Amino acid sequence: MLTDIEIAQKCKMKPITKIASTLGIDAGELELYGNHKAKLSDSLRYRVRNNKDGKLILVTAINPTPAGEGKTTVTVGLGQALSAMGKKAAICLREPSLGPVMGIKGGAAGGGYAQIVPMEDINLHFTGDIHAVTAANNLLSALIDNHIQQGNELGIDPRQIVWKRAMDMNDRALRNIIVGLGGRTNGTPREDGFVITAASEIMAILCLAEDITDLKKRLGKIIIGYDYSGAPVTASQLRAEGAMALLLKDAIKPNIVQTLENSPALMHGGPFANIAHGCNSISATKLALKLADYVVTEAGFGADLGAEKFFDIKCRYAGLKPDAAILVATVRALRYNGGVPRENLAQENLDALERGFPNLEKHIENLRKFGVPVLVAINQFSSDSQTELEYIRKRCSDMGIPTAFAQVYAKGGEGGIELAEKLLDLLDTVPSQFRFLYDVKAPVKEKIETIAREIYGASGVTYSPSADRMIKKLSEIGMDDLPICVAKTQYSLSDNPRMLGRPENFEINVREIRLSAGAGFIVALTGDIMTMPGLPKQPAAERIDISEGGTIKGLF
Repeated sequence: MLTDIEIAQKCKMKPITKIASTLGIDAGELELYGNHKAKLSDSLRYRVRNNKDGKLILVTAINPTPAGEGKTTVTVGLGQALSAMGKKAAICLREPSLGPVMGIKGGAAGGGYAQIVPMEDINLHFTGDIHAVTAANNLLSALIDNHIQQGNELGIDPRQIVWKRAMDMNDRALRNIIVGLGGRTNGTPREDGFVITAASEIMAILCLAEDITDLKKRLGKIIIGYDYSGAPVTASQLRAEGAMALLLKDAIKPNIVQTLENSPALMHGGPFANIAHGCNSISATKLALKLADYVVTEAGFGADLGAEKFFDIKCRYAGLKPDAAILVATVRALRYNGGVPRENLAQENLDALERGFPNLEKHIENLRKFGVPVLVAINQFSSDSQTELEYIRKRCSDMGIPTAFAQVYAKGGEGGIELAEKLLDLLDTVPSQFRFLYDVKAPVKEKIETIAREIYGASGVTYSPSADRMIKKLSEIGMDDLPICVAKTQYSLSDNPRMLGRPENFEINVREIRLSAGAGFIVALTGDIMTMPGLPKQPAAERIDISEGGTIKGLF
């Protein structure tokens, strides 16, 4: 079979003006980036603001494994299938980060015959949104150090600056650095560090802001650190929000592209779900709901991370009420959760599948807690045995959960027809009774412990002394009534990536609490999770090349 990039390069793309017209978008409402990419204008959002909303479908997954589950691929394939069936459908995805593209995970444009194109552009610089976020982030960093250098009128304590610089690359050497060396003219020496752009609070703000006015307001609320008395210092006190918003004036507009089968897709924003809230932008999702009858979106990694944050953070702020959730699982991933090493995952192993099934079972239980109808999508591979597939279907049926097989990687939209049909039936017969997991006004520890017990299955939560101090400070400054964004390994329901399946009798360890006042949530960092990833021993970048004629190789 051809590689993902070879399949994408053979695609006959249509002008983006024609793709947009299938959603009733006029050419004048597009800001073109060549023939196959465009941004959607503010005038479009204003014109369709009173349209009836379509159905919102979340695609999530069990905990990811080295074999890959294909959540984004299923999202794209489902969108293609709905369009092939004559439905007015739109896909809403996040933009890929260069860190995973050059590292180990790869991009985020789907795979096989269920991809978003132009794939190379999307996985590289796209329309520059992520670079704009990086620039806005680092402008604030520069303003902080310049303010201190120019007399420090606000009395910022250099030891209590919490704002980090950012770059869109995996670079572990930049996690902890010293700035301001080289003498008095080069600034005040202090400890600093970098986060990957996807973990920047500005990325979260971009994805949670309703419009440019809301964006500017949220940027101004960013807490960059504390003064010598312990009071918070905000970006607005540095008069930074105007220039930062200016750098983001185009980035805040959603992007429209197309699938391999020329159906529409909105791609906008790119926060990771293991260290941020893991959803595409509110503006893109809400606009898609005004343009399409069915909107298929995804949330990063497993349902314990992306789906929980989609429901409790994104839907809370956007006023969204999802109509259904699709939970992607694979036989290979369940074998892995049952203890099979990666090199043996292509071999039938019903015993391991049975041991790994509780991971899927737990995610089903979790999604039901939010009151949304659930459909399990079994992303099918040639190594799956019929016995194993029927085992999953029967176990799900015993739980009252419908299942559908998806072969979208190999067959595109055609391979997603069964999934689309089962989804439409679910939407017609089972109404959503969506609800949040916790009361946002509850104490910080109660909210964290609710997530840990109800979603992860933990027996309790432990806190480092510094986390305890920050929780107390949140209460003192009146910033404790915000949703919780847990930063946790994606590979396990616990905060230990080696605890597979459905672990029990474990504690979640909160080592640090951070306040993202502009985004509007409290970050709880658990285990060994890092906000600046590192490259693997053999990074993907070593295999990527471009020929003299401009053909890209090795991207996937």
